[in-house]
Amino acid sequence: MITGTDFLVMHTKDFDTAVEFYGTTLGLPLSARYGDMPGVEFETGNLTIAVMQSDAFGMEYQTTTNPLALRVDDVHAAKAELEAKGVEFAPETIDSGVCHMAFFRDPDGNALMLHHRYAPRG
Repeated sequence: MITGTDFLVMHTKDFDTAVEFYGTTLGLPLSARYGDMPGVEFETGNLTIAVMQSDAFGMEYQTTTNPLALRVDDVHAAKAELEAKGVEFAPETIDSGVCHMAFFRDPDGNALMLHHRYAPRG
């Protein structure tokens, strides 16, 4: 019945700041605008991130506390590039034994992570 995942919603209270963050800071391509509504879609390669101003869509604003893992080729290089743009990471980069992970948040406090799996799946 289920054939894939289409998008994930990231709620925002400040639409313009969120669009700047996902589009300029993270460098994700914007693929759709919701007309006059404060909603857009950004592409990551395999999952669309829908950034929506919650109240305009009748939704309750809540931050995403489980991090969305954004795949990168080199966590350390991507982290350094984002830090140069003012993004703060905490805690330090983690090496799990199969992947590197670096945690950060968008301007609304939604949890994100840079992720690179360097060992094959079990």
